[in-house]
Amino acid sequence: MDIWQEKVPLRFASIDSSDRLTLSAAFSFFQEAAISHAVVLGVGRDALAKTNQAWILSRFSIFFDSRPKYEETLTVRSWPRGPEKLFALRDYDIQNEAGDVFVRGRGAWLVIDVEKRRPLRIEQFMDKLPLNDGINAFNTIPPGLNTLPNLASAGIRAAAYSDVDYFGHVNNVRYVQWILDVTPPDMLIKAAQMRLDINYLNEVLPGEKVELFTAPIAPDLTGENYPVKPGPSFAYEGRRGGSVIFRAELRLGD
Repeated sequence: MDIWQEKVPLRFASIDSSDRLTLSAAFSFFQEAAISHAVVLGVGRDALAKTNQAWILSRFSIFFDSRPKYEETLTVRSWPRGPEKLFALRDYDIQNEAGDVFVRGRGAWLVIDVEKRRPLRIEQFMDKLPLNDGINAFNTIPPGLNTLPNLASAGIRAAAYSDVDYFGHVNNVRYVQWILDVTPPDMLIKAAQMRLDINYLNEVLPGEKVELFTAPIAPDLTGENYPVKPGPSFAYEGRRGGSVIFRAELRLGD
């Protein structure tokens, strides 16, 4: 099973007032698909736990070419795309019943030693993963993002029970929700196209507080996976004391 796929009806909890799929719901679909596929390939949570190891998402890029509507039946797909330095790349897409692709994504994953919280060499895991050479949902590796000037504080979030996952830290999807919560909602509702690039740099434990920062940035017109009709764009950063927790850039297109 080189490519995992599952049918997902677009239900009420996964849309906003535009009646269309939200960015955070797409992240949730992709997360569940990756987890399910890893189990089938023999590198799931329980298999790695036997040697005190775990998969950790380090970077992710997602692009909405358009936004599926409520009650559409979607096909969510995910597949490994080989190694890149310390990363194991994994691609994702979402299709409609006709096979048209709405949403594309690529994640860069690490395997860590759970006790030491340090990444391990990825080569030892690659023999269990199909390479799927040439089958690309996304044409670039998720970028490393730098701190941008003039970021302004947008509030503080404390890691609550609903933010924390099985591994005892804030789940990667929750960071996306935090980002959306400090973005003007009318812009998100209006957007027909979206691209989010996010880097996960440090974990957040229950009760810890993260200050969120954001600022407008110029649209990026250089990449084929960016919105065709550029609109509002923003940079984000989460900080805990002197540590940067995550960086992200969101671009919206009408």
